[in-house]
Amino acid sequence: MIENQDIRPAQVIGPLGEPLTLADLPKPSTKRWVVRRKAEVVAAVNGGLLTIDEVLERYGLTLEEFASWQRAVDRSGMQGLRVTRIQHYRDLYERQFKY
Repeated sequence: MIENQDIRPAQVIGPLGEPLTLADLPKPSTKRWVVRRKAEVVAAVNGGLLTIDEVLERYGLTLEEFASWQRAVDRSGMQGLRVTRIQHYRDLYERQFKY
């Protein structure tokens, strides 16, 4: 009987529509998080390639930081991950639900 077997996909669809594997993910030593790298990590978690706990440990992120990436992608796509435009996209999102 097979129980609690950890079945994961070999690849998932990345943020740009390309196949994404563990080898394609940013290196664990990544310090500079550009939009594409953040989106790849979010896609890996959403697709089941990695768990949230694995991402937090692998990249040294906090749960709040990663959750903010997920919210940004859910709300505004990859553009929402741009640090220089966070307030703009947050305002757009809030206006959508206000009216």
